[in-house]
Amino acid sequence: MNVVVHKARHPQLNEYIHSAVNGLQPFINKGLVDRVAVIFFGDGDVPIERFIFKLNVNQSYNSKVEQADLEFSLRSFLIKLPVSEPLTKVLPRNCRWEIMAYFRSLPEVSTSKDAEMWIPTDAKQWEQPPLIVPIKSMTSEPLGLQLYLEQPTSSDPND
Repeated sequence: MNVVVHKARHPQLNEYIHSAVNGLQPFINKGLVDRVAVIFFGDGDVPIERFIFKLNVNQSYNSKVEQADLEFSLRSFLIKLPVSEPLTKVLPRNCRWEIMAYFRSLPEVSTSKDAEMWIPTDAKQWEQPPLIVPIKSMTSEPLGLQLYLEQPTSSDPND
């Protein structure tokens, strides 16, 4: 089964996404990354919504993941993303987005050249707990993955 995967047309955008994913790979393999978020910001750098990819890598799994098995499992995520569009908000013209990684523990900068790519953030958070909309979850040893959407609750003054 082949799935159409959309790719950005702008080469610099493709390079940004590629470098972020490749930069995270060593930390994901070590089980240091808890989740990766694609966050959309409005005015005042307040998040409008977040797509969260929650990762669980089983470190005790001794054999390698077969690429074909992983691709088959991840295909369901690629199919779900366009279908989840009705769950999202209409983004303002002046919004921006970024990829943010949440680490279980910070990697040692002095021992890892890859750690230098990632900088701590001071991104604003919502004052109230967000509304969480589950989109998809999957387990294909050694990787478990959940995708959900976070949006501010309607009572949040930063909304």
